[in-house]
Amino acid sequence: MKDLRIEKLASNLLNHSVKLQQGEKILIDILGIEAIPLGKELIKQAENIGALPIFNIIDHQILREMLVNSTQEQLQIYAKYDLQRMKEMDAYIGVRASSNTAELNGISKEKMELYNKLYTLPVHFEERVKNTRWCILRYPNASMAQMSNMNTEEFEDFYFKVCTIDYDKMSNAMDNLVKLMNKTKNVHIKGEGTDLTFSIEGIPTEKYMGTFNIPDGEVATAPVKTSVNGYITYNTETRYNGILFNNVRFEFKDGKIIKATSNRTKELNEILDTDEGSRYIGEFALGLNPYIENPIGDTLFDEKIKGSFHFTPGDSLEESDNGNRSSIHWDIVNIQTLEYGGGEIWFDDILVRKDGVFILEELKPLNPENLI
Repeated sequence: MKDLRIEKLASNLLNHSVKLQQGEKILIDILGIEAIPLGKELIKQAENIGALPIFNIIDHQILREMLVNSTQEQLQIYAKYDLQRMKEMDAYIGVRASSNTAELNGISKEKMELYNKLYTLPVHFEERVKNTRWCILRYPNASMAQMSNMNTEEFEDFYFKVCTIDYDKMSNAMDNLVKLMNKTKNVHIKGEGTDLTFSIEGIPTEKYMGTFNIPDGEVATAPVKTSVNGYITYNTETRYNGILFNNVRFEFKDGKIIKATSNRTKELNEILDTDEGSRYIGEFALGLNPYIENPIGDTLFDEKIKGSFHFTPGDSLEESDNGNRSSIHWDIVNIQTLEYGGGEIWFDDILVRKDGVFILEELKPLNPENLI
């Protein structure tokens, strides 16, 4: 029996997220064989549009085997052909369904840095992000359900509800926040273990409503690169290069992370020393998806949590570029709802959001009860 939810999701991805047109080429990247049902539906619907779907399947166990003993020459060749393929694409959809989110754990820092520098940076950050219409999403499986402390059926219901929300309605509700942030000079964030000040003056603000990520729901900009001062303590777990971090705390001076601690302080600082831009912030964004209330350990979901914000070390987004360049882009989330300790966000000395709820009249359409 066909799952109509998969058909709807595929249609939204092709028609809303990447706006695929007749004659265009699209790469459908499947990371994990459990995502094959969605991959098949994407190919079918792309062909019905009259487009040319190309597919690629990656298994993280095989990728890990290659990376463990990889050489610079090997990774350059791997990137060369994937880069050429990406250059021929008009659109890209990446569906991730790893059965083990820690599959890349244990690979040496040097190998992961080399992989990110020689493969991820040119193929994805430089080519796919800048030159295709793209969207990335997870696919529900037992691994994600376990991360979320849900049974598989319960998680699937949650997943499809979150991923097929009315993004047009969300987009309209975001407009006033975008306008306000584009006029804002200074931001002050307060919360448990957090007191941050920075400027966003002159950095464009963008809304994300199902065009780059599914699920979606964030309004993002970036701090002026050298303007960040103070400290932040993130209250969610985060995974990078297969390592799970919690209690991440950063101290800033003139934009740079001068002290970083966590449960894995050594590994945290090794990541932040990847390159010159890794200790500067490339993104500041507010999470707005009304159906996502708690972290599940997956960035694409956690960064959209209602009442949250993320403050991202590394490369800045093309749409809200503050000039920072790095081979990392690490979205780490802080939740400011009362259940997570509360907090405040001030724009130019005006309180905009308190305990995860917008209090300005023109921003109240973004509160969860108005988006569902």
